[in-house]
Amino acid sequence: MNRMTGIGLLIAFLLLAGGMLRAAAQQTDKPNIVFILADDLGYGSIGAFGQQLIQTPNLDRLAQNGMVLTDFYANAVCAPTRGSLITGMHTGDGLVRGNMELGTFDNAEEFGQLPLPANILTMGTTLQAAGYTTAIIGKWGLGGPGSTGEPHRQGFDFFYGYLDQKQAHNYYPDHLWRNGVRESLPGALASAHQKLPEGADPNDPATYERYRGSIYSCDTMTAEAVRFIRNHRDRPFFLEMAYTLPHMALQVPERALTPYRGKFDKKPFTGPGYLPNRTPRETYAAMITLLDDYVGQLVQALEENGLINNTLIVFTSDNGAATGGGADPDFFDASGGLRGRKGSLHEGGIRVPFVAAWPGKIPAGSRSDHPLAIWDLLPTFLDAGGSAVPQGINGISFWPVLSGNPALQQGRTFLYWEFMERSGEQAVRFGRWKAIRKDMRVHKWDSPIELYDLQTDRAEQHNVAARYPELVRRAAQYLATRKRADLPAWNPDTPENLL
Repeated sequence: MNRMTGIGLLIAFLLLAGGMLRAAAQQTDKPNIVFILADDLGYGSIGAFGQQLIQTPNLDRLAQNGMVLTDFYANAVCAPTRGSLITGMHTGDGLVRGNMELGTFDNAEEFGQLPLPANILTMGTTLQAAGYTTAIIGKWGLGGPGSTGEPHRQGFDFFYGYLDQKQAHNYYPDHLWRNGVRESLPGALASAHQKLPEGADPNDPATYERYRGSIYSCDTMTAEAVRFIRNHRDRPFFLEMAYTLPHMALQVPERALTPYRGKFDKKPFTGPGYLPNRTPRETYAAMITLLDDYVGQLVQALEENGLINNTLIVFTSDNGAATGGGADPDFFDASGGLRGRKGSLHEGGIRVPFVAAWPGKIPAGSRSDHPLAIWDLLPTFLDAGGSAVPQGINGISFWPVLSGNPALQQGRTFLYWEFMERSGEQAVRFGRWKAIRKDMRVHKWDSPIELYDLQTDRAEQHNVAARYPELVRRAAQYLATRKRADLPAWNPDTPENLL
């Protein structure tokens, strides 16, 4: 053996040994946490939850290797779910109870939504205190540029993505934000809210070229995530990937449409609303499959860096499927037979797909129907890493459920929701029962309470309130526990002209 060959073998051995030592250290330390949040993905939109037309092989594999929660809940729309996730509070006690815009919705300036205040408990601050490097990549929606709500002011070491939810309607934006700094992107699309020009041929593919940019935001955000995983493989990290898929506007790179060309569409979407699209159904399906592909890339990055066996991966959505802008969730049964859509407190608006995997820790191929919610994730992540769970939040850890020990799971009396934008609704789930109070902007606290038995009527087709008055009275007591919101817009007795 010559000297150079010997040196080469020594280097290879040292690299291998370093990787083995790193993997061993990760095995005995806190788990990494990769949390993937879809946007407007309905309950029945992936194969593991019954989807038949849209391909999601990576998510289906994740479900086979982990646990599916059949009764997991978010909130009715984007910002409240993100607020509950970050603070561990439900919408009856938390600050963020709706998609409150600062400035007008159509204003080009980036004011963002209601910001989280300074010095509150967040997932970022608690995980940092537990020894994690923390990152969020994707859509934020809890405070615009320069506000107290920016991620780097709320316990996150790294942020890259959209601060303002409105900006996230465009998958070809002219900028994204990196730790409070605006970074320009080339080849941007001017607006994600256009209609087909007068006289344009809706059946000509060339008509739609004007609605395509050169840098697809989810591509660059995924690349940032892969880089983050590689750069932080030697110490525990929390990474939230808050994808904007499949939220409108309907936009995907051409490569993503290939599996669906010619399968579903008969009529273009020409607007108004979001962007015109020649093949809206195919594009919607392609957006979900592209989301699945990104999940596969994240899993591959964990495998390549020797982290997969010490990483808790969680996937869910921020609310139910949305209509409008050319999307046709009914065609795909995207809500899995549940009643309601995004913006509703019926099951189709708030019950979302949930998959969790961690080899050797979460039983492969398992399922649970334990009712749980997005505000439970903060304590669950801490508990999974052996850290203390903070007091004074609504969330409870469901690590016992995920780890296959449901008998040890802490119980709760009820789950609570409210959404006082639009017509105003409250909802509560207790055991098999679901109660909803609607039209609170009109009837205030006198709105009748509907009652549904989710065990026999998961589609909420039969209001059984008249049959079970004692359960309605109990639901009314639970609904009365909400705290009056500091902001009048989220109180049902606020006059309409003050909203």
